[in-house]
Amino acid sequence: MAISSSSSSTKLVESLEQYDDAISWINDTLSAPESTNDLSGTSSTDLTELDQYITQLLTSLDIACEDTSAQLERIIDDVSRSVPRLTYDLHFMKDGALTLQTSLVDVLKKSKEAVPPETSTALDNLHHLDTIKTRMEAAREVLQEAESWSTLEMEVTSLIGERSYAKAAERLSEANKSMIVFQNTPEYDPRRALMVNLQNQLEASLSSALVSAINSQDVAVCKEYFSIFSIIQRESEFRNYYNASRRTSIVAMWQSASLSDSDNSSPDMNAPPQSFADFLPKFYTSFITLLNAERGSISSIFPDPSVTLSHFISSTFSALQPTFSQRLSSFASHHGETALSHLVDALRATEEFATGVWKIMEKMNYSDSRPPRQQAVPERPSGHRRRSSRMSISWRPGQQRPGSIAVPGGGPGDLNLENLEWDQELFQPFLDAQVDYASLERRFLDQALLDIISSDTRETSQQSVDQPRLFRERAVDLVGAAEGSMARCKAFTHGYGLVGLIQALDGFFSSFIDTWTVELESKPAAAQSYKFDSAESELELADLDYSAKDWSDIQLSLHLLASARTVSDRLNIFEAKLRSYLSQIASHFRLAQTDPQNFTIAATKGETQLLEQSTLNSAELFTLLSTVEQDAHGLSTPLPLSALHSGSFRTNPTQQQQQQPATPESLLVETRKSLSTFAKICQVSTQRTILLPLRNHLASYPSLSIWSAREDPKKSLATELQIPTFSLSPTDTVQRIAEGLLNLPRLFEVYADDDALAFSLQTLPYVDPEMLKNAVEQQQQHLDAPVNATQPGHHRRSSTVTFSKPAPIPIDPEVVSSTWLISLGHTFLNHLTTNVLPFIPSLSAPGVAQLGSDLEYLSNIVRALNVENEVLEVWRVAVNSEPADLRRDAQEAASDGKSDLIPLRVAKMRGLL
Repeated sequence: MAISSSSSSTKLVESLEQYDDAISWINDTLSAPESTNDLSGTSSTDLTELDQYITQLLTSLDIACEDTSAQLERIIDDVSRSVPRLTYDLHFMKDGALTLQTSLVDVLKKSKEAVPPETSTALDNLHHLDTIKTRMEAAREVLQEAESWSTLEMEVTSLIGERSYAKAAERLSEANKSMIVFQNTPEYDPRRALMVNLQNQLEASLSSALVSAINSQDVAVCKEYFSIFSIIQRESEFRNYYNASRRTSIVAMWQSASLSDSDNSSPDMNAPPQSFADFLPKFYTSFITLLNAERGSISSIFPDPSVTLSHFISSTFSALQPTFSQRLSSFASHHGETALSHLVDALRATEEFATGVWKIMEKMNYSDSRPPRQQAVPERPSGHRRRSSRMSISWRPGQQRPGSIAVPGGGPGDLNLENLEWDQELFQPFLDAQVDYASLERRFLDQALLDIISSDTRETSQQSVDQPRLFRERAVDLVGAAEGSMARCKAFTHGYGLVGLIQALDGFFSSFIDTWTVELESKPAAAQSYKFDSAESELELADLDYSAKDWSDIQLSLHLLASARTVSDRLNIFEAKLRSYLSQIASHFRLAQTDPQNFTIAATKGETQLLEQSTLNSAELFTLLSTVEQDAHGLSTPLPLSALHSGSFRTNPTQQQQQQPATPESLLVETRKSLSTFAKICQVSTQRTILLPLRNHLASYPSLSIWSAREDPKKSLATELQIPTFSLSPTDTVQRIAEGLLNLPRLFEVYADDDALAFSLQTLPYVDPEMLKNAVEQQQQHLDAPVNATQPGHHRRSSTVTFSKPAPIPIDPEVVSSTWLISLGHTFLNHLTTNVLPFIPSLSAPGVAQLGSDLEYLSNIVRALNVENEVLEVWRVAVNSEPADLRRDAQEAASDGKSDLIPLRVAKMRGLL
């Protein structure tokens, strides 16, 4: 609202008092002028007007503060002046009360003296006579009741014999009212026993006629009998007679069902067997037909038709043999691993039946003309939440915490909880299976995977298996099977099983990938031959020391790594769908919590109530839904409930810069770990094959004769004569290794456009994830920088690298090649310093010189590949050290108990220790 110059500070303070927080008041105060601005105005004009409004608002607030301070000072002054006078006022009031008390005593005394003694005596006599009369009337009533009880049995028996059931009921009702007279007396128990005996006689006399009237659907007679049963306080017995008689056909249908996948009590041998899933809708259809037929009769006979219908449904399900729970458990056991889909069908049929029952109850309420207070009106199924001793994460509207999402159980306002008993009786058998949803879902998915593998095995049993293609195809089938789990979770648990869904999917995907990882580790790499696509590339790399089998192994590992990348992309798409599904469930829960009359969780109140009180409604579910809603809004802090509900959350540009949308954490944590492990196995296999020729060259390196060669006498003479010497050339082995290392960049140029190399770079051995992340960020900054359009661009195909987040970050192929080369260099040097150099038996003086030359040469070569290896440097320094220095370092290592240090090993090789 615009703050005019005529607006008073009092009105401003009054408007501020209507808000709970100052931020909302400021936003509403400044938002109105924005909507009235001319749309064609410039942004500078809007900012100027906004600045004016803010200045005006600050001025008004200052005035209001001054006015408030002045008023507060005046109030304090008034109170300060009034407090000393308060003591005087209280003392004055006390004196007045004492004076009034004295006056009242005097008045009472004078009034007594004004009445003559004769009048006082007459009044006392009248009071005494009234007391005698009252006690005599009470004694007469007791004597009359005693006289009536003496003839009660004879009168009631006579009326029952005459079939005057209504009069007999009235007589018993009158006698029952007088039972209170005999309470706490020895006569109470005998008379109570007589009353019950006479009521039983009346009920027994009516039972056969009542059953006959119920079977013949004689509404008038049934209504008359119900009034008689009500008079003698036997309404429950009448309902039992009625329910037992009217449910006969439905109970018989249940008991005689011939089922092929569930327990039978006494099946009809003439009926063909059918599945429980096919029988249940037929059973419910017959039940709905019966309820529609009973709707009119119940409304005419009973004063509370909705409650009566609820009791009728509950008693019918309680009378089923075998029970619904037993038959449902047998049904689930019969179907084994695929039980979940069949249970979903059974639950869906049950929910359709429950919806039909609610429609019948609504019709009964609309057609009944009795006042609402005389009826038990069932509300629409809004998922009423009943108090439970178990901790619940549901929050009432007044208890809503900022940024939290309540998992509601329904709305308040239920006046009669008895209407829920049929509802809970109906859905209680499904509760155990719903609580065990995670296990059922995982078993269903595992069976789907087994079917997929069995199908693939039959198709590929007579031909060689293309492992990368098979891995991709099975992943496609797996994701397709997993997509159905969201619909099953919604249909079976109405969203309460989301935690179990995530656990089942994560375990399902990770188990599949782990199986491939184990298989890849246990089988030889070259299960199938792969060839280069380009003959030119093959000729270009012909000088590399690789066999056809080595090329096949490299190709196979890269194909598997590419398949892992494809599977990762497909999992990213599936996880996006899963996150969207979770967001929808969270929004639905929130709507049901804020508007329970129009939005419900499950089909009925009773079903929602059972789910809410179960262990599915847990703190984990609360956390999951809250996190999903926060991720959906791109915030790192919880979003207020009002903003989430109204969708009016707005921030200024500065806030938007401070609250950048964060990449959400993966929901499938174990799946991502398993996929990273699989990618690492593929990378290690690729590196092992690439470095195989270099390792073969090193096989004989520790046993070279140069290590134990004797020193040349001529060289000793030259040393004595101080003739200049030149550095030794590296051994042939080291030269071949150096050539192989320098040829590695050529190898990666062939695969520069292969996206498989960029997948999961952070799992490469000896790669620092922070260094890789910085390289990616620098590359991203370079790509985001403006580029001169006239400059010729090098359009190279870029790859992607993924960390723990699903969202990929672009990365240049040169960075990918460099990362692989660094990893290969460290891997090779680790093999050299761990499995080769320590096994050199001894070093003579020429051997020391030659090894120092080899290590120096290798150090320069690996630096060309951007590899800085500390262990290699320690070996090089130790080999080139003077004997005294090396002996000192080795002795220090020995004295510290560090017998595995490199100086100590080199000293032993050189014979210094």
